[in-house]
Amino acid sequence: MLPTYASPVSPRRFSRLAPLPLPLLNLAVALWLLTVLNAPFWSALWQAVGGWEASRALFLVSLPLFVLLWVWLLLECLTWGRGAKPILAAILVVSAAASYYMNTYAIVFDRSMIANILQTDAAETLELLSTKLLGWLLALGVAPLWFLARVRILRPSLPRQLLGKAMTLGILISGIVVVVAPSLQSYAPLLRNHRELRLKLVPTNYLAAAHSYAKARISSSDRLELVALDAKRTTPPGASKPALTILVIGETARAASFALDGYARPTTPQLGAEADLVNFRQVRSCGTSTAVSLPCMFLDVGQAGFSDTLAARRESLLDALQRAGYAVLWRDNNSGCKGICDRVQREDLTRGGVPALCASGECYDEILLHGLQEKLDSFERDAVIVLHMKGSHGPAYHLRYPPEFEFFKPVCRTSQFDRCERDAIVNAYDNTLRYTDHVLAQTIDLLRRNSGRFDTSLLYVSDHGESLGESGLYLHGMPYSIAPPEQTHVPMFLWLSRGAQARAGIHTACLRAKRDEPLSHDNLYHSMLGLLGVHTRLYRPGLDLFRSCRDAPKPTMEASAG
Repeated sequence: MLPTYASPVSPRRFSRLAPLPLPLLNLAVALWLLTVLNAPFWSALWQAVGGWEASRALFLVSLPLFVLLWVWLLLECLTWGRGAKPILAAILVVSAAASYYMNTYAIVFDRSMIANILQTDAAETLELLSTKLLGWLLALGVAPLWFLARVRILRPSLPRQLLGKAMTLGILISGIVVVVAPSLQSYAPLLRNHRELRLKLVPTNYLAAAHSYAKARISSSDRLELVALDAKRTTPPGASKPALTILVIGETARAASFALDGYARPTTPQLGAEADLVNFRQVRSCGTSTAVSLPCMFLDVGQAGFSDTLAARRESLLDALQRAGYAVLWRDNNSGCKGICDRVQREDLTRGGVPALCASGECYDEILLHGLQEKLDSFERDAVIVLHMKGSHGPAYHLRYPPEFEFFKPVCRTSQFDRCERDAIVNAYDNTLRYTDHVLAQTIDLLRRNSGRFDTSLLYVSDHGESLGESGLYLHGMPYSIAPPEQTHVPMFLWLSRGAQARAGIHTACLRAKRDEPLSHDNLYHSMLGLLGVHTRLYRPGLDLFRSCRDAPKPTMEASAG
């Protein structure tokens, strides 16, 4: 039996709702959360257990009780004294918001999702706001606050509060044991094999994810770890021009919708006409969000060694290239570089101020090329330029391209996908790729025009993919272990001028023969070192995708330049 508290009630403090002990208030909130805000969880749970079977009736009937006791226990652990009501109010509102995004886009919450949320810029945040979200929050998050505000919590003396809390926690823990024990052989594989269930249960999913993220941030060191201190570049014999390489980081481009990778629709018509382009068709991303994939691909540790706090405390590929003597420039039309470009020259072009290229509070990706020729004219040595695209970032795909690039019609013109047919959503997304194709073709033309002064090359790779309704999923950010291939299979290609081919000794026919070999973001760091002739002990030949198609070098080592 749960402990109850007695407290005198004066007429002046009378409330229309009877005063409640805190455990019963927590029970009421837990019931609201589970019955109103957890439809995706219950659906996933029902699929995970395989539906009704009379032989497992005890286990199946016990599941709702187990989940209720678990959420109730969590609320008991979080609510103490006068802080109980504010905490419950925050949980109700945040849970309603989490429930909206889970129901609308089928996302789940883990630590990487929290990192993604915290690193999303204002423009991207505004795209995710809608009248439906407001209505959802008012009905399912704010309305319960009326009940919470009208309820008066019984407050015994501090010793009795502590005793009552201990008794309540003990009873709930005992209840969980009693419920689970008879069906332990069914609970164990369910919880072990279906991690997605923990990521879909509101509010434990986002609370656990926020705790994990905060713990990682607090425990991480602020000291920058220097790597590739021995980085030096080589100049091939006979090279008469400096090297110029543009590395383009795509945003939310998925290989499943890239015509170069076999998609039936013409999403890459200009790139498909490039004779010197080498496409790689089996590339996997490091993560399913920019917050993970972008820093991961620029670090030497690979996916296995990456953590979301590492980019801020470890030097990146750009530091190694700069130390080896390359001029390095980062141009951004997205939400920043997540720490990897902090020590090189960078330009934020998201508010570029060019009317023809900037509309609706943001700029189209052609802004990345605006004024770039003037930058090239100033370079007198080997250089690497990174262009960070806005690409196909959703859900407002229709804002990612100029009107003249609306090739596929009709298109979805809202962030509320439930108001659009799936075909219209796909059309809008495919138009973003048609525009990306145009921007990349323009970039190659720029390099071709400058091939008299530089040995020019371009490498493009997307940070992650996107779900467009497959299995009911939209957008990206699923935990990698359960993410669908649409979110992890990304496009990547290389373009080399004749001068760059000769300079690096790369045989493009050999590379084309390797186009279906499995690659990943792990290859980027070491392939760039190999392509650019940078030597360091960190270089791993097995991850250099160009190595087997490159002539044996006859280097002339140069001292690193500042």
